[in-house]
Amino acid sequence: MLILVGLGNPGAKYASNRHNIGFMAADVIHTRHRFPAWRKNFQAEVSEGTIGGERVLLMKPQTYMNESGRSVGDAVRFLKLAPSDVVVIHDELDLPPGKLRMKVGGGHGGHNGLRSITGQITDAYRRMRLGIGHPGDKALVHAHVLSDFAKADRDWLVKLLDAIADNAEELVKGADATFANRVHAITEPKPERKPKLDAAIDKPAPAGEPTAEKPPEKNAMAAILKSLLAQKNRR
Repeated sequence: MLILVGLGNPGAKYASNRHNIGFMAADVIHTRHRFPAWRKNFQAEVSEGTIGGERVLLMKPQTYMNESGRSVGDAVRFLKLAPSDVVVIHDELDLPPGKLRMKVGGGHGGHNGLRSITGQITDAYRRMRLGIGHPGDKALVHAHVLSDFAKADRDWLVKLLDAIADNAEELVKGADATFANRVHAITEPKPERKPKLDAAIDKPAPAGEPTAEKPPEKNAMAAILKSLLAQKNRR
């Protein structure tokens, strides 16, 4: 079994904070892979399902960020798993917004959620680092991480979360490099291509030939994120 832990703070007050991008990623994976309803266990919201034929326990610790290790430690000990069976999804100040990096082991870099988890299960777990950018001044970090994502962030945020959910099978298989490369290929801005001069514009379809219909949007979290970000304007 693999434990996927999204980090964040519980409650509507924090729902759209940058610090809660781990919760957001867990929610997208939960929706995309049709996991059962969240339930309470291990001082967390949990849901068990399968991805790529492998059992996965999704977790959103409800202990608040600084005590995340209590929840993760309870689950690891009860399920008799190793730290390497845990992937922690968290916000990363030292990466530009929308960037993703995978890492195994190492320090906590001042992230209190990681500090707490390391104190419970050692540092030998896998980390999915999701860039939220640095405010440029250490004194502004606290306010930055506990501030909501702006509307301008929505496009890259939705694209990143979708890419994570779509490629979660590689993550579950332990193919961290492949997973990161695929997410990067999806989220990296593509250079604009000039249209060909002889390209047909608004050319009608030949008689008897059906016109292509736009596929339905598969991103179930887009509406949820839109709602979360809209809360900022209502407060």
